[in-house]
Amino acid sequence: MGIFKTPVIRKIVNGKEVMVSDAAVVTNSEYKTNGESVIVIKVVENCEIILDSNTTEHVVIKSLTNVLVKSDTLIDEEFEEVELSKGSCVEFRKIGDYWYILSSDGLKNS
Repeated sequence: MGIFKTPVIRKIVNGKEVMVSDAAVVTNSEYKTNGESVIVIKVVENCEIILDSNTTEHVVIKSLTNVLVKSDTLIDEEFEEVELSKGSCVEFRKIGDYWYILSSDGLKNS
């Protein structure tokens, strides 16, 4: 198991410069975002992703397995977590105090 990341780039997140990978392929059961624009989760049966507002403000998550997405603030102003089923793809954006789902092709039990 492991994490594959693209080469590091410079981004401004919440007014701070951070060095991050633009994309990651995650095969671990847990992962905390670190500025990626795209995360693909595969291989493991279940994965928990934590949206970290300190390093990330916009991310698309492609789930090739079952994924539970949590954050350091509420999602869509009311959910503490959302569950993505295998094959779904969801775009998250941090705006103000909340994470918002901007687009989704499959979301269950939210």
